[in-house]
Amino acid sequence: MSDVGDDEAFRDTIGTIDEQGKRKFIFPKKPSGKFYEYRKYVSYVLLAILVANPFIKINGNQFMMFNVLERRFNILGFPFWPQDFYLFVILMITGIVFVILFTVVYGRIFCGWICPQTIFLEMVFRRIEYWIEGDRGAQMRLHKQEWNAEKIRKKGIKWTIFFMVSFLIANVFLAYVVGSDQLYLMIKEGPLQQSSNFIALLIFTGVFYFIFVWFREQVCIIACPYGRLQGVLLDNKSINVAYDFVRGEKEEGRAKFNKKENRSLTGKGDCIDCKQCVNVCPMGIDIRNGTQLECTNCTACIDECDTIMDSVGLSKGLIRYASEDEIEKKEPFKFTTRMKGYTAVLLILIGIFIGMLFLRNDMEATILRLPGQLFQHKGEKISNVYTYKIVNKTVKDYKDVYFKLISHKGEIKKVGDSHFKVMNQGMTQGTLFIEINQYLLESDKTQLEIGIYNGDVLLETTTTNFLSPRSFN
Repeated sequence: MSDVGDDEAFRDTIGTIDEQGKRKFIFPKKPSGKFYEYRKYVSYVLLAILVANPFIKINGNQFMMFNVLERRFNILGFPFWPQDFYLFVILMITGIVFVILFTVVYGRIFCGWICPQTIFLEMVFRRIEYWIEGDRGAQMRLHKQEWNAEKIRKKGIKWTIFFMVSFLIANVFLAYVVGSDQLYLMIKEGPLQQSSNFIALLIFTGVFYFIFVWFREQVCIIACPYGRLQGVLLDNKSINVAYDFVRGEKEEGRAKFNKKENRSLTGKGDCIDCKQCVNVCPMGIDIRNGTQLECTNCTACIDECDTIMDSVGLSKGLIRYASEDEIEKKEPFKFTTRMKGYTAVLLILIGIFIGMLFLRNDMEATILRLPGQLFQHKGEKISNVYTYKIVNKTVKDYKDVYFKLISHKGEIKKVGDSHFKVMNQGMTQGTLFIEINQYLLESDKTQLEIGIYNGDVLLETTTTNFLSPRSFN
């Protein structure tokens, strides 16, 4: 790269921090262009999905729910209980591998196109800001001017709308965490009757308001681990939003545009140093310095540079989606061995998850011997005491549930009524005794198979151990 002035030296500071180490606000130019229009359409679809997810139900199950406190998760309408934690872990690992593969191939495209933080900031809050305060220049002037009537009015309107939007987002987020039914109940009964949920709602509102009013792009730079992860995953074959430094710099480097000269004959690069790619960047970086931690691949610089190139009669694509090898060595994209390896791991994980999902039972039953208790003699019968736990993962109510020995002749005596209820998405537990004639037992430790029935329908089978004296035979 050619020599440049001191003000254009490769950056060694973060764009959101000034020379005194204080917060430096970024005022990006309002983007426009082909990719920005595509991003808007993608954002509208994702926002609709994000808002609708916790309010859609499939077979009575919320489509998406992450109730950490009660350890209940619904993903795509499938309920996951603590007993299904292994499935949840595999699903999360699969998601991580998918993001890794996507990053290795397409760089940080997830951040610019799919990440909820980016979508809300760029497609909701910033657009409100442009509507109220104007474009980059107007916002900078408003930021610097004294607190007069105009500034108070504009800032007050903006912050009020931001708070309202943050409150709506917090409601949706709460529906993901505690469930939409609890959210409806809080609306119906009022905040006093649902004080814990209401306090959580206010906390979420405050967090979102702080993020989108003040913290903003620093979430991507400081808080999000994915930005650090991409530094490990990217290589010179990964496709990123990249500046074509070969074409932009050439022999003589960047230079201001002069319509009277032929740049191809002067050896000057196609970059006319207009800095519009810097002004439009929502992260406050100069893409011409190469791939950087802050870059979210939002494509705003691509649209802006293409507009400038078109206006001065130069070819578009000075900034584009490309790999470093494509720019420097003119090599086309190749699906490398590394990418194939991640793909293989991803397909294996997906296969394992789907297989386990189909093998997963709707009714989970556990029968365990009571710790510290030995067998008891009851005439010719041997009795063992057990605790049981039954989890109903479905939305059906089972009202005539009972236990039955399948593998041996014997009797199960449940403490309480022998027939009981297990309600939808509920759990029941208790104590039972199993009695078997001692002459039917062939060893001092016998494995029993027990069926859990609802009427005449077998819901689930489980096994447990039965202790007895040594064989009487």
